[in-house]
Amino acid sequence: GLHRNARLGLAGRRALVADVERGCSCRQAARRRGVSPTTACKWWRRWSEAPAAQRRSLECLEDRSSRPHRCPRLLPVVEQQRICAARRRSGWGPRLIAGETGHAHATVWRALRREGISRPPKQPREQPRRYEWPCPGDLLHIDSKRFARFTRPGHAVTGDRHRTGGEKRLRIGYEWVHSLVDDHSRLAYSELHRDERAATVTGFVERGLAFYAAHGIESQRLLSDNAFVYRRNRSLRELLADKGIRHLLIPIRRPQVNGKVERYQQTLKREWALGQTYRSSDHRARALSHWLGYYNERRPHSSLGGRSPISRVHNLPRQDI
Repeated sequence: GLHRNARLGLAGRRALVADVERGCSCRQAARRRGVSPTTACKWWRRWSEAPAAQRRSLECLEDRSSRPHRCPRLLPVVEQQRICAARRRSGWGPRLIAGETGHAHATVWRALRREGISRPPKQPREQPRRYEWPCPGDLLHIDSKRFARFTRPGHAVTGDRHRTGGEKRLRIGYEWVHSLVDDHSRLAYSELHRDERAATVTGFVERGLAFYAAHGIESQRLLSDNAFVYRRNRSLRELLADKGIRHLLIPIRRPQVNGKVERYQQTLKREWALGQTYRSSDHRARALSHWLGYYNERRPHSSLGGRSPISRVHNLPRQDI
């Protein structure tokens, strides 16, 4: 192999020894190739001493390992095997293994690193199980995301972490973006509220269903996580029963099932909340409706083949004719 900071690659080293073979001195070849005379002499010596097979493969011009040929203070092989056996048996880190084996922490770590087990093996990632309902309205995903309110741009924009005593006592609080996403079309509806209480969530869902109905989408199912405001919300349950909508809950600790709205909220945070510099959270709130219109009508969506979500909404009310 080649050292990452090497001045010459294999082709440059071969050209250097070719210069010497043509009659140049090592000093002249070094000046021509931009290296020191010592380096030129090193590669010429290795080339001249190498057998024909290594010359043909250029193996003699590769960097050698800097590891010493012998190391008298190296930990005995038996002790290294004992350390590795403790690692495989218990899964402990170097510090706990050092206490069991009686060796220094650094010595244990080096033994594990030489064996290639200093870090736990990466677990294989679970294969994604993608699904998509065939028609708009077959399934709506719902979730909320919290954002901190602010009266001036924060340190992420200004680089200044200083806050006055009045700003610390202000306790301006948080606000929540409640979102609905249609599973088939990815058409999204979001509102910004100061809380996520039952009445707020029910009112938001009612307005969201009206939004989808205005686009000719008849909602059939609503999927949410197991938050108390969804699972134990009587007014929401009555609203969904009145509309004939079935309420589904994701399995516990499985947010991937609600992945479409989770991914939407990641895009919302990156492009709306953090994508612009706002003077205050009130200015950010005013920009939400504009960004939402852009997301639904103009922004290309990778899972839709570069089309916007509105392109997947059927023209049921015939508003475009």
